[in-house]
Amino acid sequence: MARFGGYRGPGGGGMNMQQMMRQAQQLQEQMAKAKEDLENARVTGTAGGGAVTVTLSGSKRFLGIEIKPEVVDPDDVEMLEDLIVAATNEAYVQAEELVKNSPLSQLGM
Repeated sequence: MARFGGYRGPGGGGMNMQQMMRQAQQLQEQMAKAKEDLENARVTGTAGGGAVTVTLSGSKRFLGIEIKPEVVDPDDVEMLEDLIVAATNEAYVQAEELVKNSPLSQLGM
C-alpha cells in the first residue's frame, strides 16, 4: 500500500488538522482587524498652504473636503480645482503608505 509523503497517521508528527484550523482562524482575525484599522485610520492632504484639505480613510475612501472661503474665487475656478486635485493626490499617497505598512500587506493581501 502506497503512503502519501509526510503523513504519519494520527499523532505521527506534523501539524494536526485542529492546529491548522486554529492558525487559519487566527489569520482571519488578524486580517479583519487590519482591515478595520485601515478603515478607521484617517489621512489628510493639503494644498495651497492649507487652503484645501482632503480627508481619506486608510482604505482610500473619500471622507471629506474643507475649503477656506478666501480661495473661492468665481473668476478663478481652475485654481481651486487644481488645489483640490493636489490635496486629494497627497492624501491618496498617504493612504497608500498606510496600506503598504499595514499587516494586510505583510500577510500578502
